[in-house]
Amino acid sequence: MPEQERYQEEISDILNSAYERYQEETKVESVSSIPTVLGDFSLESNKWLRIDDVTCVFIDMKNSTQLSAQKHDKSTAAIYQYFTDTAVRILDHFGATYIDVRGDGAFGLFDSNRLYHALAAAVSFKTFSANEIGKHIQIEDGKITCHIGIDRKTVLVKRIGLRRSSDGTDKQNEVWAGKPVNMASKLASRGEENDLLISERVFNLFSDDGSELVLKSCGCGNSGQKTDLWTEEDVSQEPKFDFDKLYKLSNSIGWCDTHGKGYCEAILALDENSYD
Repeated sequence: MPEQERYQEEISDILNSAYERYQEETKVESVSSIPTVLGDFSLESNKWLRIDDVTCVFIDMKNSTQLSAQKHDKSTAAIYQYFTDTAVRILDHFGATYIDVRGDGAFGLFDSNRLYHALAAAVSFKTFSANEIGKHIQIEDGKITCHIGIDRKTVLVKRIGLRRSSDGTDKQNEVWAGKPVNMASKLASRGEENDLLISERVFNLFSDDGSELVLKSCGCGNSGQKTDLWTEEDVSQEPKFDFDKLYKLSNSIGWCDTHGKGYCEAILALDENSYD
């Protein structure tokens, strides 16, 4: 068989097989939390897992396009390692059940009872970016910073890909369908230098809980007067979002040097108090 015909036949087999799988019944199983065991993510069957109220923290590097892997390979590699590895470790420290590295950033997924842990992780990385990265990284134009987005909603997940390829490697990954990862990513990309943006539904949860810890500043730098921590922006005319408002953390540096540690610990405790 000529090479071109063999190629066309192989492609045709792939397309036909894909359509056959598409026609099979898709099953959705509701679970209460994000799986922690790889085998719990279905690969070969058409079964998806549905998980409600998952919070996604999406951390993205800003100004990464100014890095050149061709001209400055060692420094570029070091910056990516420093930024992304720190993001992963902070997300893990605050209890993200699932973490994935995406390009020049990472995202972490938190179970429904870890909303405030997700916020603490985001503020901690914002603090790191605002206070540490600039001290250690110098680039010719501008500087390396971050932008972070947080959203929360239902997700569907399964593994998609090949269990074992011809070269002996796994070519598969978890696919997260639904709004949280997508919206958190779009929020992050909309942010400027060290911005932390959250969706309207996340802010509404903070507002409903009514904790001053996440709604008001500690008052440092303002003669002790506490001010609103979040500023509202109308995005009702931006079709990429499925909510009408976003909220930006007005604190530019993250955790306060004086009260940060105590605030962080108290915010983490809100998760326990919210679900007693």
